[in-house]
Amino acid sequence: MRYLASLIIVVFFLQPIASQTYEVGLMAGGANYIGDIGSTYYISPNNAAFGAIGKWNRSKRHAFRASFLYAKLNANDDKGDDRRKQRGLSFSNSVKEISLGMEFNFWDWYLYDGESQFTPYLYTGITTFNYGALAVDANNQIDAYADKWSFAIPMVLGIKKTLGRNFVFGAEIGARYTFTDNLDGSNPDDRYGTGFGNLNNNDWYVFTGITISYTWGRIPCFCAF
Repeated sequence: MRYLASLIIVVFFLQPIASQTYEVGLMAGGANYIGDIGSTYYISPNNAAFGAIGKWNRSKRHAFRASFLYAKLNANDDKGDDRRKQRGLSFSNSVKEISLGMEFNFWDWYLYDGESQFTPYLYTGITTFNYGALAVDANNQIDAYADKWSFAIPMVLGIKKTLGRNFVFGAEIGARYTFTDNLDGSNPDDRYGTGFGNLNNNDWYVFTGITISYTWGRIPCFCAF
């Protein structure tokens, strides 16, 4: 009787999960930083970025989304304007981000009738990321002095299309507005150095790339949320 009760409890809690549609897949592309060093182009991927993504499709128009992304970031004043070229600074950093939020489809996204599906989408939420805190040393080189965490707001625009019944291909451009101004060493803690550049604007980084995911699950009940 005890085992039967345990089985009933397990089935009860697994039933809502089995009745929804999930996606899991990979992300790959390029990343660039926007800040006080180097080029001022907003979309200019110059380093590899890759990660993993998962989605829970709650309706034809929205899904809960979680992702992990690793990206290298660097910039050199040689690629900036004349003032930056004269300064001659450069840096290298990396970010490891975890993001949670909601994806909104412009058009109905329905994976169960065998028809090809396509839609643009928007994604936003909250991102936390790990990065190296940098500062300019006595030799005018930018080096890391600590490992830190911060937050960012992702603003992502993309398109996605089904490939057969079980795969989804997507392409997206996503800017992250960070809550730090020190991805580049321009605003370190006071005891590690002095700041430079515009200390009133935080740094950004941008991911430009593709996603490929596998989807499964029975036809969901499109409930209130």
